[in-house]
Amino acid sequence: MKDKRILYVSSEVVPYLPETEISSMSFETPRMVNQQGGQIRIFMPRYGNINERRHQLHEVIRLSGINLVINDLDMPLIIKVASIPKERIQVYFIDNDEYFKRKATLTDEDGNLFPDNDERAIFFAKGVIETVKKLNWSPDIIHVHGWLASLLPLYLKQFYKDEPLFNESKIVTSVYNQSFDTTLNEDLINKVAFDNIDKDAIKVLEKPTYNNLMKVAIDHSDALIIGSHEMPKELEDYLKDSEKPVLDFKEKDEFAEAYTEFYNTSVLQ
Repeated sequence: MKDKRILYVSSEVVPYLPETEISSMSFETPRMVNQQGGQIRIFMPRYGNINERRHQLHEVIRLSGINLVINDLDMPLIIKVASIPKERIQVYFIDNDEYFKRKATLTDEDGNLFPDNDERAIFFAKGVIETVKKLNWSPDIIHVHGWLASLLPLYLKQFYKDEPLFNESKIVTSVYNQSFDTTLNEDLINKVAFDNIDKDAIKVLEKPTYNNLMKVAIDHSDALIIGSHEMPKELEDYLKDSEKPVLDFKEKDEFAEAYTEFYNTSVLQ
């Protein structure tokens, strides 16, 4: 992967959040590419429960300061950055006081999804893309992890389809079993359609379940990775029917070679 540019976009990354399947692979995969001489960037949300002092986050003024329109409202984008100790890997944090200041990630203390998770997902997707545009950094591969990041493939292929920076970029989505049982705000489809995204492309989001969010990500990705040992059958079948390159689940101690080969032969072909 020497000199290849890979953008990792994840809802959670170790060491900033506790270890899960997603947060662990969102760290291990870029570390692997970094060790192979690839150029990487990692993006994640700056949740309010991330300790800024301990992890030495600081705002990047030259990247902050633009407003993203979410459902007809102007929402200021704040960009923070930190380095993963010992790895020489930079992580960019997408921040906004309205969406990310609360001291939790995706659910309240009773385990209920935040009612604005739909808007947070739109803000995160647009925030990542706008920041990469400001960096003027054209990735060869964009690898997406976690459902809060799952609208990014849709936005790249629809809203930003005429953006030359991403003309050659290939999108890989890792699909995990880490889901939620209810639905996001049912107005999500209208908020996405507000960005002139064809409702036919997102019809499944009339019911914004975890599986349906991931189906939209699958539809707009170039290749897919199964990130969990067990998957919802509905998504297993959808992956099989997608007729796109799919890499089967790999344990953490054997993923490196398989992911490298998949990137080189199935994604960058």
